[in-house]
Amino acid sequence: MAKSSNNKVVLAYSGGLDTSVILPWLKETYGYDVIAFAADLGQQEELTGIKKKAIQSGAVKCIVKDLRKEFVTEYLWPMLKSGAIYENGYLLGTSIARPLIAKHQVLVAQQEGAIGVAHGATGKGNDQVRFELTYMALDPSLKIIAPWKDTRFELTSREAAIEYAKEHNIPIDQSTTKIYSRDRNLWHISHEGAELEDPANEPLDRLFVLSNPVTKAPNKPEYVVIGFEKGIPVSLDGKKIDGVKIIEQLNKIGGKHAVGQADVVENRLVGIKSRENNCRQSCSLRK
Repeated sequence: MAKSSNNKVVLAYSGGLDTSVILPWLKETYGYDVIAFAADLGQQEELTGIKKKAIQSGAVKCIVKDLRKEFVTEYLWPMLKSGAIYENGYLLGTSIARPLIAKHQVLVAQQEGAIGVAHGATGKGNDQVRFELTYMALDPSLKIIAPWKDTRFELTSREAAIEYAKEHNIPIDQSTTKIYSRDRNLWHISHEGAELEDPANEPLDRLFVLSNPVTKAPNKPEYVVIGFEKGIPVSLDGKKIDGVKIIEQLNKIGGKHAVGQADVVENRLVGIKSRENNCRQSCSLRK
């Protein structure tokens, strides 16, 4: 495909399996110059080497923004104060983050003079709506590229994506035996796929990343005191610290004790159901 004078698009890039294969696919299929945009929302080691990985996968540039403070103060604390909860158990870890990612993706597109924005959300989930509504609200002039809605996109199984990554020498962590789909930020980590596809299966111990399995949690309780001012957490065990550090510390304590694990069947906007296991170790804030 012949390139126009401006063929830049900004991809919401996590470095996970889906966006890792979508990045070179966008180059091959559309001839785009792809700028990878990664939002630091507290994924920690998942962001290690992400710029190098994006360039190796074909990006012309990779931009990483630290959005943790904005995420906590402008999104998580208002949500916490509202008492928002979905299906009696899901504390909105993924959905609360998507508008923030999309907002800064649009800003990067404007700053870089890009013609469009792209995402790796499937055509059967809720993320496509979260991303695209934000794009259209903030800058309707930007073209929206959604590979999963393109009939030419054939990487619609994790096995196919893994094979494509191997063929294109794209570094990935997933394999045919390590095939969970995860979304992680300060507020939670969610898991999909593998044994979770069958509602009759219990999550295996190998599933958990930030949390001990319940069977390996200590029997001795641990106590913490959280201080609030006007509904906002401001201290932990009598020590005033910022919101990011409060959540990080509670995640460590909660993970040790297997606090905050929830098995959820999500009702998606398109009418299907999806089973997830969500871990939110800082759920003591919600209680």
